[in-house]
Amino acid sequence: MELQARSLWLLTEPLHAVCYFDERCRDLGKDLGLKGFWMGYFASRTAPLGAVEPAPATAILGVFAPGMVARALPAAWSIVGPAHVLDERGSRAAHALRRVDPELEHTAAELLPPLQTIVDDAPATARPLFAANRALCDHADPVERLWQLTTSIREFRGDAHHAVLADEGLDGCEALVLAVASGRVPKDTMREDRGWSEEEWAAATDRLRSRGLVDAHGDATGHGRQERERIEKATDRLADRLLRALPEAETEALLQGLEPVVRRILAADVLPFPNPIGLPHLDEPVRRDTGS
Repeated sequence: MELQARSLWLLTEPLHAVCYFDERCRDLGKDLGLKGFWMGYFASRTAPLGAVEPAPATAILGVFAPGMVARALPAAWSIVGPAHVLDERGSRAAHALRRVDPELEHTAAELLPPLQTIVDDAPATARPLFAANRALCDHADPVERLWQLTTSIREFRGDAHHAVLADEGLDGCEALVLAVASGRVPKDTMREDRGWSEEEWAAATDRLRSRGLVDAHGDATGHGRQERERIEKATDRLADRLLRALPEAETEALLQGLEPVVRRILAADVLPFPNPIGLPHLDEPVRRDTGS
């Protein structure tokens, strides 16, 4: 089941991720009068929770520097309300998916029932972003509903992943440093994209070095790579709860049905490679162990 949980992530994350990389989706914040991409990102990502304040938003999102979140929230809510953000977020994501896969509306008819079963059956306790997103899976538009369901699945795994990081004694900055050191995410942009200063990044690196997780050059040690793999396996173990509602045959049918959709998205060059999510390219095995 844990292998299937990893496959489910790799075969739903690209559908969700168009909201970060499609040009019209990236313009959401600007079009709503927000200042810059990141204010739009934080408003869009947290809008399912309501007009959330920066402290809980930082804790829930897990890996962003508190100051970066505080520059966007709650200021965004004085410009646009969460409900308007959610309407724009869903409609733009659906437009992006239709653009790269014009047949998706027909494919959605087969994908929606098992995805809805998964989301309906999953426990919401201690999974705040999943719970907030699950409440939004009632769109009449089938493609928008498909995007919202895959987003809920994505946030379920994300909530689980942050719980694992906390259990392993890693704060947000340390988790990113270890991911970079392991080669799972881009080295050149990750620090600034998550709002950490050079001093904070260096301090986190020193803390990981003292635990034997990175070496003098900032690369992951053997112990560090084992730690990263342990984190991913623990995340898989928690995320496989998503698939308990489906019989084995239905799970495999769902994964097989998602794969052509994902390949079309990747082939459309909407997502950059490498990317901060760690998604594989089209010429790599779609179910490869890439991390999250």
